[in-house]
Amino acid sequence: METFKVGLIRVLTTDDQEVLLAHGKTIMETFPGIEVETKCIPDQYEGIHSEELCRIAIPKIVETAKTFQDADMLIVSCADDPGVEEIRKEIPGIPVTGGGETTAALALKYGEKIGVLGITDYAPAAYRRLLHGKMILGKPDGVDSTLDLLTPEGRASTLKKGMELKDQGAQVIALACTGLGTIGIAGELEETTGLPVIDPVIAEGLFAYFEKVRRSSHRIGQRK
Repeated sequence: METFKVGLIRVLTTDDQEVLLAHGKTIMETFPGIEVETKCIPDQYEGIHSEELCRIAIPKIVETAKTFQDADMLIVSCADDPGVEEIRKEIPGIPVTGGGETTAALALKYGEKIGVLGITDYAPAAYRRLLHGKMILGKPDGVDSTLDLLTPEGRASTLKKGMELKDQGAQVIALACTGLGTIGIAGELEETTGLPVIDPVIAEGLFAYFEKVRRSSHRIGQRK
């Protein structure tokens, strides 16, 4: 099986290898034939949980993207999709995506009322663009950064907010923070709410897998 190489950018600065490689590990375990190399941007120890932090991160993300060698695709593993458009302009000819646009696109398969569950008081840009008029926004109490998600209190608050989104009419929950993917809460949210839950890490991995299959099918077609 031909290997499809993905360069994955984490917007949370960390020296913890388990945390750093978590998203790539999930993608490689879920989608066969994908090899992920992960790098994190510097000096962003709380990740991105505000529009200002997003603005600060974008130049770092673009510079990090340029350091990958022989990548077939680049992923910015963040639901805000910071730097995705900028990378597309700087490195044309290579597929680039992020956790936000992939999650929002998949959520539309499951319903017209999308519960967007994240760690900010605003919905990331891709969710606002793709889910306009269909979105119910929810932020867990006491959760203000990805670090808060690692606590038992943060996890419990996230599950509670998921139920509140269901009570408000959500037909599907689209996670709006890849940190929620890091803690692997999607399955527990599905059990608690009874709703389908879109994990951004799985979503971006699925889009990478599609690129792999698309490229392979084109090559097969060219040989016929």
